[in-house]
Formats: sequence, C-alpha cells, structure tokens
Amino acid sequence: MNIRPNAFQRFLHRLLLPRPVSAFVAVVLHHVDALLLRLTNNRYTVTEFAGLPVLQLTTIGAKTGKQRKTMLVRLQEGEKIALIASNYGRAHNPGWYYNLKANPECQVLFNEKSATYIAHEAEGEEREKYWQLALSYYAGYEKYRARAVHRRIPVMVLKPKTKQDGFVAKHP
Repeated sequence: MNIRPNAFQRFLHRLLLPRPVSAFVAVVLHHVDALLLRLTNNRYTVTEFAGLPVLQLTTIGAKTGKQRKTMLVRLQEGEKIALIASNYGRAHNPGWYYNLKANPECQVLFNEKSATYIAHEAEGEEREKYWQLALSYYAGYEKYRARAVHRRIPVMVLKPKTKQDGFVAKHP
C-alpha cells in the first residue's frame, strides 16, 4: 500500500486515542462501517474516511462454527494482507483472531472484490515488519500496545489461497 493518512486524518487519529473515546469506537465503529459498506454497495466506510484502508473479514467461529463478519483495518503488501489484533488495547485478543487460529481459511472483501485467503500468525522479523507498517498508518497501535502490556498484540498475515492449497483464489 502506498496511501498514507493525510494531516487531517492524522489529526482525527489523535482524537480517537483517549481511552474513553477508543472504548466507544471499539463498540460502535465496526457496526457503522458494515452498515455504510452495505448502503454504498461495498464502496465506502467511516474508517476509510479517516485514512485507514479496511476490509470485511469473514471467518468461521472457533466455538460456534458459524460465519462471522468483521470490519478491520488492512495493511497490504502485494497480495498479502496483515491484520493487527489490537482490540483497541483491551485485555483480550479479538474474537476474529481466535477464529483464524482455529480455522485459517477466510473470505476477504475489499475494493468491491472478494477472495479466499489462508491466515497465519506472524512471528519474529515478519511480525516486526508488519508492526512497523501498522505504526506508519496509525500511531494509535503503539498506544494500544501500552494499554495491553499483559499480552503481546498478535499480527495475522493473510495470503491468497492457491492451487497448492487445493483451491484457486477468486478475484472477480
């Protein structure tokens, strides 16, 4: 990805950093983004207005086996997509993280296109590379890391599913 938040968008990011604000945003934003995405035929979200590229992730619930859809910030590098499981600095990892750990195959929708991906948790240099990329888009991740000192914020990397995985990724 080569689009970085502009000065106004970085200002908005700073407004979202205080704990009470991010606690509110954590509960509301993904619902607002999902609604706006539906209303605009998969074209616009509030999060993108704030300068952060998003995707809709569809996972299979680790406990329920049911489909779960979540709006997340995406960090793209070529065909790979990194997801930061910050959960706004809360005490626990987000549900989608556990879903991907239990069922790594997922559906990703962004830019009006859907494809199947396989997830893995980044470690070592790969994790650090994507963490630094995340910070270049949203400095708030560092604040979330400070709030979540009792846990290490996971970074999940999604790669398009290939023939070697038993399936060709669909890119309509």
